Amino acid sequence: MKLIHTADWHLGQTFHGQERHVEHRAFLDWLLETLEARQPDALLIAGDVFDVVNPSLRAQEQLYGFIVEAHRCLPRLDIVMIAGNHDSGSRIELPGPLMRRLNAHALGRVSWCDDGSLDAERLLVPLTDARGETRAWCLALPFLRPAEVTGNRRENAPDGEHEGGYIAGIQRVHRELIEAARHQREPGQALVAMSHAHLRGAQVSEHSERPIVIGGEESISAALFPDDIAYVALGHLHRPQQVGEARIRYSGSPLPMDFSEVNYPHQVVEVTLEGETLAACESIAIPRAVDLLRVGPAPLEKILTELEALPREQEEPPERALPRERWPWLEVRVELDAPRPDLRHRIETALADCPVRLLRIHTRFPTATGTGHDPRVTLESLGPRALFERAWQESYGTAPDADTLRDFDALCQEVLHQAVPEEDGNP
Repeated sequence: MKLIHTADWHLGQTFHGQERHVEHRAFLDWLLETLEARQPDALLIAGDVFDVVNPSLRAQEQLYGFIVEAHRCLPRLDIVMIAGNHDSGSRIELPGPLMRRLNAHALGRVSWCDDGSLDAERLLVPLTDARGETRAWCLALPFLRPAEVTGNRRENAPDGEHEGGYIAGIQRVHRELIEAARHQREPGQALVAMSHAHLRGAQVSEHSERPIVIGGEESISAALFPDDIAYVALGHLHRPQQVGEARIRYSGSPLPMDFSEVNYPHQVVEVTLEGETLAACESIAIPRAVDLLRVGPAPLEKILTELEALPREQEEPPERALPRERWPWLEVRVELDAPRPDLRHRIETALADCPVRLLRIHTRFPTATGTGHDPRVTLESLGPRALFERAWQESYGTAPDADTLRDFDALCQEVLHQAVPEEDGNP
């Protein structure tokens, strides 16, 4: 059977304040065409479907409109979707009863039985072939939040199972789910795990991937997926990559989420299974609907020269002219000796009649001196944790200890992932 693995759609993302609905619409149209051409048996969406826990109505319309259209074009296609760290698990699961009528399964949370064991059955999704026969089982494991995997005690649990907190809880969930899948499957049926996590040894993006685990632990081991798992479909990291083995892969995001991802080869992965084993993986490149351009870093005069050399709108023949919503996004990185109040005006003047959309001007002062902060570091480039550590250092003259950082990380997770949906679906 054939599967298509994708992840990290981030529907509804705003790019430095600008909406990207056109780009997401182009990707979903391309994906639908690819599904029709490739005729897979299942589509796996490995988390971060939305960019925020309370996505806009338009972002939700894009997702559910796509699912309806995919079912219309491929009535036997199984769609399995899990929540990522950007998603609200409750929101992802909310339309579940309706989605199941479209052969779509949405898993947003883990739950526990009265005896403290994992409710594994709800996380096991049968994947069927064109004749409706179950050929594989998908272990659909959404992003695991600390409150979901800590504090659940099971009678007769092995010694030490409840030690280690969050990471031990993650290991336990994987172990119990895999064991349940082994009992569920029949000979000849493959096991396919889908997870939204950061695996040790994988490469992260420069700015765009939010840390997702607590207490300074930045990754989990690929050893959580034993050899009898034929394929591991991962989400969270935006760079397409395999982790140690060909069967353990991040598909990557379909769009660059930040200028640091401008050179990523965005893709989906076609997976072919033969019986219980992986037969082949093929990367399918996603065409980029809107280009990203970076100019610099360089001194201002050189930047202005480069900007003035960009093609002008009137130079393009009418048949090749792009509509404004398809103009490239532009980031300009300027090195300055001192602040320039007229900086934006000069850059915009150099871009007159140029079919680009200036999204960001990043300035740095490489010749600045002083004993304080790195002069090239800006508030925009700091994450919440680094900002907290700097503030603590300035206030108390020492770095925060491990317990304080653990509490701060837990508070950040609570703020980032708490969703209180309103009736109209907006915050």
